[in-house]
Amino acid sequence: MKRIYVVGTADTKGEELAFLADAIAATGAAVCRVDVGTRDATVPIDIPAKEIAPYHPGGSAAVLGGDDRGAAVAAMSVAFTRFVQSRKDIAALIGIGGGGGTSIITAGMRALPLGLPKIMVSTLASGDTAPYVDVSDIIMMPSVTDMAGLNRLSRVVLHNAAQAISGMAARPAPAPDGKPSIGLTMFGVTTPCVTAIADQLRTEYDCMVFHATGTGGRSMEKLADSGLLSGVIDITTTEVCDLLFGGVLPATQDRFGAIARTRLPYVGSVGALDMVNFWAPATIPEQYRGRLFYEHNPNVTLMRTTADECRAIGEWIGGRLALCEGPVHFLIPEKGVSALDIEGGAFFDPEADAVLFEAIERTIQPTATRRVTRLPLHINDPEFAKAATAAFLDIARQ
Repeated sequence: MKRIYVVGTADTKGEELAFLADAIAATGAAVCRVDVGTRDATVPIDIPAKEIAPYHPGGSAAVLGGDDRGAAVAAMSVAFTRFVQSRKDIAALIGIGGGGGTSIITAGMRALPLGLPKIMVSTLASGDTAPYVDVSDIIMMPSVTDMAGLNRLSRVVLHNAAQAISGMAARPAPAPDGKPSIGLTMFGVTTPCVTAIADQLRTEYDCMVFHATGTGGRSMEKLADSGLLSGVIDITTTEVCDLLFGGVLPATQDRFGAIARTRLPYVGSVGALDMVNFWAPATIPEQYRGRLFYEHNPNVTLMRTTADECRAIGEWIGGRLALCEGPVHFLIPEKGVSALDIEGGAFFDPEADAVLFEAIERTIQPTATRRVTRLPLHINDPEFAKAATAAFLDIARQ
């Protein structure tokens, strides 16, 4: 029987943990109380910390018994992650915590499948939650007050959290319609292209479009690694620009890694490789003063990539895709790579684009299954979208 896991550090947050578990149980849900503290629990627990600690590669001694709290929290995070990955009875997981508890519990949550309900009630939930959520679907719920004993407000917050997780577990999302899923990457400046591709493929595929903001690309590749995608149409590879030149929406060094590992059918292009993203003008690094900029909105400023930067971008992408042994078809739109890179547009620069295209062609190392095709089109031309669609269907059906 699947249960709702209620997780916390029962040595310091025992009263809150017991209250939350009882509130969930009152809805009729089956509950499993889990302790990830490093000292003795102060309330009854179903799975104590001493049963979780052995999941650490270094054994229990690596987690419990030391005097360094920071090291203990880091070690328990590893142990708890491996613990939840071994469980088959988790219907949903809810955690409570301050700094240490939030770090431990969200590490385990991030290892769980997307779609499985996850709520973290935390004192850190109203700040920068990116380190805790990353590319998962964790719901961060502010505790408002600190967790130092129950009070009239914390009881309400925990009661609401209990109702939320119970409802999610009791009424899971319906099963998908059975169509295979594909991932597509899009930016505002490539929207016409990606929208047209998705429209042409929706009868056969569940089209999942990801905003190419760093986390978007990582989310798509996480789904690919998890076996949840049947292919990728990566029109908008702009996150590489921010990775290489200090922009605020960067990919990681593992960009395209999931494509190489999974060998999924892959169609890629050069969408928005004409720009690096920064926040408001005052935040732009000093070394870029005097460059060509475009104010996308008051909070986002775009910087045009130079020919030298385009060469580095093209070589990086080509080198990564050269590692892919699955079917790869990379399309180059010779008349521009974004809505700004078009004749009369703010970022129109055919010379820089030519350097980018040459670098990709030179480094991707074409084979029978890894191809590069130039098209005398702009990336947002409807004919380019048709070509990308046809290219994907060709390799997917093989």
